[in-house]
Amino acid sequence: MNQLEAFLEKTWDALLSRDSGQIAQSYENLDADSQHVVVEHLKKMTSESGWLQEQIISARVALQVILAEGEK
Repeated sequence: MNQLEAFLEKTWDALLSRDSGQIAQSYENLDADSQHVVVEHLKKMTSESGWLQEQIISARVALQVILAEGEK
């Protein structure tokens, strides 16, 4: 696994962890363009078919944390 793959795996593991602290910190460490990509992908995970129920739940939690942080 190269550095980029390791970074992506670690980032998505944190974003989908259902741990608000990990989600917020991982999201905040991304640049604005990457944050936009993450939010759009999480929205797809919660609205499109083909995702496992556990993935949908994790994506919903991540979106809730990210949107709540944005309101602060």
